[in-house]
Amino acid sequence: MSAAILVVDDSGFNRLLLKRRLAELGYGEPEMATNGLEALAALAARRFDVMLLDLEMPELDGIGVLERLHGMADAPPVIVISAQTEMSGVIRCIELGAEDYLPKSFDPPLLKARLQAVLEKKRLRDLAAERLAALEAELESARRAQLSLVPRDFARLSRAALTVAAHMEPAREVGGDLYDILPLGARHLMFAVADVAGKGASAGLTMARAFGLIRAAARLADAAGRLPDPAELLGIANEDLAAENPEMTFITAALGVVDAQSGEGRICVAGHEAPLLLAASGARTLEGYRVQPALGVLEGFAYASAPFALAPGEGLLLISDGVTEAHDPEGALFGKERMMGALGALTGPAEAIAALLAAVQGFARGAPPADDVTVLALTRAGAG
Repeated sequence: MSAAILVVDDSGFNRLLLKRRLAELGYGEPEMATNGLEALAALAARRFDVMLLDLEMPELDGIGVLERLHGMADAPPVIVISAQTEMSGVIRCIELGAEDYLPKSFDPPLLKARLQAVLEKKRLRDLAAERLAALEAELESARRAQLSLVPRDFARLSRAALTVAAHMEPAREVGGDLYDILPLGARHLMFAVADVAGKGASAGLTMARAFGLIRAAARLADAAGRLPDPAELLGIANEDLAAENPEMTFITAALGVVDAQSGEGRICVAGHEAPLLLAASGARTLEGYRVQPALGVLEGFAYASAPFALAPGEGLLLISDGVTEAHDPEGALFGKERMMGALGALTGPAEAIAALLAAVQGFARGAPPADDVTVLALTRAGAG
């Protein structure tokens, strides 16, 4: 059997004895170190499968080595082999991460059994680490793919008197939120924020599927010279999601189409957070629309859109519930009142988003996010 073993002992006799025992057990030639400093140098030069460590050594003893190794992700498992028999020493070694403890009067079969057990545990840990690394690489790839779905060149998307900005921050590598901004014809923009029930890769794939349909339908209508109604677009996504939905997955969404010159548009809200009107007098809930069922809940539901109009200097802000449901370390929610206070009289989309995100971050005080945070804002330039 092959294993990279490091023997650390200041006694030449003990090193020779362990070398012979390991050879008898079929483990081959170990590497030797006469004290803790040499051991650390050997560990810096290569990786070992296991370390056989003495406790009482000059310069740096075994406890010192264990203290240096404690918490190191790539440290090898350690079997302490020592003449010290005091239980306090044994306990301290285990506390510092030693896998096992053997007296120097050990029998060869006992050393073999302990080595086999430690090496098998290391093999399983290494296998788990490899699989975790592969999973993390796949999740990172999925995260990049999700971020590639959302537009980020806001200067290119802004048109006429309308300026747009957005931000999406998944709580995990892959989130269930999405925003979209799509130019339609020479004057119009489609904009949306949506949130899938759940998080992770499954939620991300569901969202990508739904918004792929919405974008395709919007572009087909645009190519035919027709302005799509937001209700029509959400209805298409709803029919696809509700038709075969054994897991009862649903998507909340707010989707609108706006004339970038006049500021007039229509909006459809499917179980989503209320759109906010940004004005010099302060932020308030947009009026005139009604909340309808989330996508995927009712097959054949006839969605309806409502008109809205942005006066010069006014803006519209869409959020996911990750904003209002952000929590601090004590579990208190950020809530709508704090959100309105953070927005104040800001109407510029980038400024409004930055102020809101800063307020959420300050409120959370380092608490990990429980949900994805997505914000989209658009503003019509002021008169004159």
